[in-house]
Order: sequence, then C-alpha cells, then structure tokens
Amino acid sequence: MTENNGFQQHVAKVYREHRGERIVPFEYQGKRYWLKQVEHLAGAMRLLKQNSTAALHKEIGILNTLSHIGAPVPAVVDYGDGYMVVEDVGNTINHLLDHTSQALWQPILNDVSVALAKLHSMQLAHGRPALRDISWQAGEVKFIDFEANQQHKSVVSQQVRDVLVFIHSLYRYIGPNNRMINQAIACYRLAGGEAIWQKAKQFLASWQWLYYFARPFRDFGGKDLKPVYWVLWHFRQAPLTLA
Repeated sequence: MTENNGFQQHVAKVYREHRGERIVPFEYQGKRYWLKQVEHLAGAMRLLKQNSTAALHKEIGILNTLSHIGAPVPAVVDYGDGYMVVEDVGNTINHLLDHTSQALWQPILNDVSVALAKLHSMQLAHGRPALRDISWQAGEVKFIDFEANQQHKSVVSQQVRDVLVFIHSLYRYIGPNNRMINQAIACYRLAGGEAIWQKAKQFLASWQWLYYFARPFRDFGGKDLKPVYWVLWHFRQAPLTLA
C-alpha cells in the first residue's frame, strides 16, 4: 500500500463520490489509476455468482502475489474495505486495434506474444488471455483479470488453454490476417513458448475433424464461431519447427 497520505485522502474522496460504481478512473499528480469496488449483485445473480467481497479480496491477493514474483500485472497501490486501486497500464489490445493504424498492429501483437511466453516461462498461466484482458503501453505489456478457477488443473494444461484462447482472440478481433497472426505466434514460440505450442497442437489433433465442420462458417459465422476454423487452420499449416 502507498505511504502517500495525500494519495489515500484523494482515493477516499473518489470512493465517497462514486460509491457503488464498479470501476472508476481517476488521476492524481498526473498519473492515472482505477478504483474498483465490490460488485453489488441483485436478485438471482446473488446465487449465480460468488461472494463479491470475497472475490475482490481474492483478486487483490492474486495481484499482490503475482507482482511480488515479478509477473507482468498492474500494481495494487491501495486497498480497503470494499475497494482496491490499481495503476493504469495503458489501453487493452482490442481497444488499440480499434484506434491505431494497422501498420502499428504487428509490433504490438509481437510484444504481447513475447510477454505471454515469458509469463509461461515463470510457470504461470492467465486463464483467459483474450485481447480485452491484456494491455500495452509504450512496449510494456500487462495482463489483467487473471482467472483463478483453473487452479485444479496442471500448469501445462492451463498454458495450453492460454495459447488456444489467445489465438482464438487474435482471429476474433482482427479476422483471418494469417500473416500477421502467424508472425505473432512465431514470436511466442521463439521467446520460449515452443513446448507449449507443440502441446497445443497435440491437443487439437483429435479435434481436427471440426476443421471441415467449421469451414462453411469461416466467413459467415459469429464472432466466436469463425475463429474456431482459423485456430484449427493455424495448427494445420504452421511449420512444425521454427529456424
């Protein structure tokens, strides 16, 4: 937690003024932060979702643990009863793709792929590294919204899932730009992710029959269905080894 009393007083003011709002951005001394509060559930959602207060405390614990070991996550700079404050770590990748020139996409996606490989090299997994859950700012990548419900599975199986979710998300947001996506995934493989990529390929081997089923939907399916074909396509055509 920060030692800056002025900062904590400012957080308290923002909290009072925005009580009940799930996520609130604010600035302090030229820096941007995000105040995240306990989610207030109503009706049946109270039964369908886990205890909101416990979920927030769990998220704080996860972020502090990951930050302590040097994982690329936003730092928790303050927290209290029912809220936490994290540093701003830039725009999410899906937002950047919507608001930057396509000429800038490749280096951003390459940075993200290398960061995912480095995360995996730390024997960690994200759980759902979709582009909306990854941020980029001046070449620095941070992963947000780690999922903790995969902990009963082995780290390797979680990392395989990471790779599949990541590739699916690439195709979901930028379409079948195969050259760009292949280059980004090559960066992941060359940065230490080769073994996990190979295991993902092995995992999908028994699912390749879906390739022909999904083919008619590769251009006309929904946002989640179309990428299924292209994920399968990726592992069918990508070189087995990289130089």
